[in-house]
Amino acid sequence: MDERIVILDFGAQYTQLIARRIREAGVFSEILPCTASVENFATARGIVLSGGPSSVYQPGSPQLDPALLQLQRGDGSPMPLLGICYGLQALVHSVGGVVEAAEHREFGRASLNILRDDKLLAGIENGSQVWMSHGDLPTHAPLDYE
Repeated sequence: MDERIVILDFGAQYTQLIARRIREAGVFSEILPCTASVENFATARGIVLSGGPSSVYQPGSPQLDPALLQLQRGDGSPMPLLGICYGLQALVHSVGGVVEAAEHREFGRASLNILRDDKLLAGIENGSQVWMSHGDLPTHAPLDYE
């Protein structure tokens, strides 16, 4: 296993910021297009799926390579995946979850609501200011996903 975190870019304006924040945490990150072949990152430490302007229901929208969902780490555990905005929607949609159109497109400041403790969110305060832009939202994840 190599030590890099791969960011698959679905066209978000903030992909470079994701990479910078990962590097500031002392971890090497590499940005690849969302169309990159899984063989290019099969040994990564983890994968971030960036946001983007598409809807999973739009004809021609970027889709996840099914091989991505089969990746395993050296110890046989599933490859860690973090979906952000469109990346999360594409992940949920590709594994049979439900993504629905929001009543209104939303853009702007929001407060982060942390529902449970997780190492991923260590050091981030509940209620932190975040920015969001969404037209769709995942409403139901498959049972074996968190």
